[in-house]
Amino acid sequence: MPGLLLVNPNTSAGVSGLLQQHMRLALGDAAAVHTLTARFGAPYIACEASYAVAQHAVLDAWAVAQAQGLAPSAVLIGCFGDPGLFALREGAGVPVGGLAEAAFAAAARHGRFAVVTGGERWKPMLQRLAQALGRGERLAGVHTVTPSGAELLADPQGARALLAQACREAAERFRADAVVLGGAALAGMAADIAPQVLVPLVDSVQAGAEWARAAVAQPLAQDAPAGFGVPWHNVSPELAALG
Repeated sequence: MPGLLLVNPNTSAGVSGLLQQHMRLALGDAAAVHTLTARFGAPYIACEASYAVAQHAVLDAWAVAQAQGLAPSAVLIGCFGDPGLFALREGAGVPVGGLAEAAFAAAARHGRFAVVTGGERWKPMLQRLAQALGRGERLAGVHTVTPSGAELLADPQGARALLAQACREAAERFRADAVVLGGAALAGMAADIAPQVLVPLVDSVQAGAEWARAAVAQPLAQDAPAGFGVPWHNVSPELAALG
């Protein structure tokens, strides 16, 4: 059976468990899912500094997977923001995707899309990512709510009411053809509030699962061994060994 390596770039075991649960349910027999949680960094990524550290943590997690002998058919970065996406693609030798990239692609099929997520400082970060992924022209706008994804997860009932209102406002304000509900901690909430939103609502975790299903079915052909070719200093032994 093909394998999917799911990397949680934050240090929250609870988020890892939620991602694992939803990914296994979505993929079924299509792939075995192995989840790794960042060994260092922030419990929730919500600013430039925590995002920068998470990029390192993603590379470290990949190195750990290699040291453990895992040979996944694809890697999915389980953070709406995709830290380390471009760096890991350079040396993984297998398809690498992220929740934001997958969700942007799914939403763009409907036309211009808006994004709703938790954490006010995510707005410029997601705008920059959309440009880097070639989705800048399709991104109609980013609407953030004040609570972070972790805070929303702590109050699911209140989160659903707040996010439903935010999605309606984003669709109307930005005249969007679809709305992305972004955040690993918000997995499954889109299905609950979709009837309250007048445009298609994309769950970033579900979009990531759909990407993963396609990726493990058609893995990349890799002629050279995976690695980065960098003489690392003072990093983890696993990352140093990977080079």
